[in-house]
Amino acid sequence: MAGNNALQKPVTVSSELENVIGKGPMTRAQVTSKVWEYIKANNLQDSKDKRQINPDAKLGAVIGKDQISMFKMTAAVSKHLK
Repeated sequence: MAGNNALQKPVTVSSELENVIGKGPMTRAQVTSKVWEYIKANNLQDSKDKRQINPDAKLGAVIGKDQISMFKMTAAVSKHLK
């Protein structure tokens, strides 16, 4: 088996992202999971198109204030990981 799986390697989380998902470090898989928990808990998926996310103020600090597709959101979140 190849070396480390990037999803399993703990990463440092920016303070903006910590406001959404809590304190790091955590794996990328955990980050993604917690971002989705936050989106679902706060009903941020668009009612007509579930692939679109409507960020609130906290999530907006991480991914931008405008509606974003779930596919672009992952890239936006990864800018907050070290």
